[in-house]
Amino acid sequence: MTDIRHSLLRRDALSAAKELLYHLDIFFNSQLQNVPGSLVDKSTIELVEEFIFQLPKERNAQPKRLSSLQELQLLEIMCCYFQEQSKDAVRQIIFSALFGPQGNKADENRLAMLGKLVSMAIAICRVPILECTALWLQRTHAVFCVKLAKVLVEDYCILVPGSVQTLKRIVHASPRFCCQLITAVTALYDLSTDDLIPPHDLLEMVVSWVFEDPRLTLITFLNSAANLPRGFLELTPLPGLIRWCALAPLAYKRNCKTSSAPSLVNGHSNKMCKEVESDGNKDIKILYSKLHLSVLQVLMILQGHLTEKNLYGRLELVMFDHVERLVGDINKLVKELNLSNPVKEVELALDRLAQALQVGIASGALLCARDNLRSICSALPHHNLLQLVLTGPVQQPSHTALPPGFYPHIHTSPARYPMYSTHPVQTYMPGMAFSYRPIR
Repeated sequence: MTDIRHSLLRRDALSAAKELLYHLDIFFNSQLQNVPGSLVDKSTIELVEEFIFQLPKERNAQPKRLSSLQELQLLEIMCCYFQEQSKDAVRQIIFSALFGPQGNKADENRLAMLGKLVSMAIAICRVPILECTALWLQRTHAVFCVKLAKVLVEDYCILVPGSVQTLKRIVHASPRFCCQLITAVTALYDLSTDDLIPPHDLLEMVVSWVFEDPRLTLITFLNSAANLPRGFLELTPLPGLIRWCALAPLAYKRNCKTSSAPSLVNGHSNKMCKEVESDGNKDIKILYSKLHLSVLQVLMILQGHLTEKNLYGRLELVMFDHVERLVGDINKLVKELNLSNPVKEVELALDRLAQALQVGIASGALLCARDNLRSICSALPHHNLLQLVLTGPVQQPSHTALPPGFYPHIHTSPARYPMYSTHPVQTYMPGMAFSYRPIR
């Protein structure tokens, strides 16, 4: 690959980038035939940085800048290449060569270009690019994934009103991309501050996706290896969605309390509290209720998938660390808002937490001892349902043989009714005719 550098230097920026993509295609096609899953070497990365992202190889040289028109043309060249390349393995490795973070100063240019490319792919529905991006989101550190998610949210949920409909329709073209996008946006908007409350358009889109097809959240888990390095996005968006549902009542209450003057935050006004609390507009509350129902449905069907993949009791999809952080944030918000009394927001938050914990434990998504849960939940306000979940089911002693008429200790014998050791059974006699008279 280093041999073509001199020929690329004689070309203008756009033709050099197009020529480089052509050579990369030939190179990786031959490499994959010999060594499946071959890695991208350093010389290839240097060529990409120099002729795609316009970062000169010489240290003292000034970086070149493409005009807005040239940048748009370069994006179109890349769109056409990925659309026309029929081999998925070649597409994936070239996408990785272009946009895989390298831990150097070119990463900023990479991420900026990637954001524009994915935004264009959404607008014109270029499925191959969306599929490559889904895999990129799965294999890249969460820091970069969150930055890409922020760009897409700004483009489609904040800057241009109504453009979210374009993004919403992508779920039918690339469900895998949408699953990973949900995971990334729940990592970005964690409701820890008013700035990190998801914009209304984003919330509505995510709820519509998950409510229409709860299994969408499991696509990455069902189609990938179970083990991911720390620091990457979760296998499913379930931890983030559970957090959204449980924290939402208190986070929006905080937003209402702290907003004294209207200001724009993440594309929605701080007057949002008036909308949430008004009897005429229950939209946000309904959205979170629908989302919570969908999350519980996903957790309920998860046990079968874990068993099928031989991972039941071995893979924790809702990490205990996430639960611990969620419980700590709920407790912090309760104290911050001075909600010591069991007001409706606290009740709703703890209701959702308790339900998610119970179904998560039952389905095998959450693997932890109830003693550990009791320890982290001890500072929360008293809540009957949560206490039942933390206590756990009453364990009955195993009885090999029960005497006639015996009732376990949690039952009592029905009053005024005798206890029969056996119930009389009518013996079936094949030779006896059955006297049947039709009703007249």
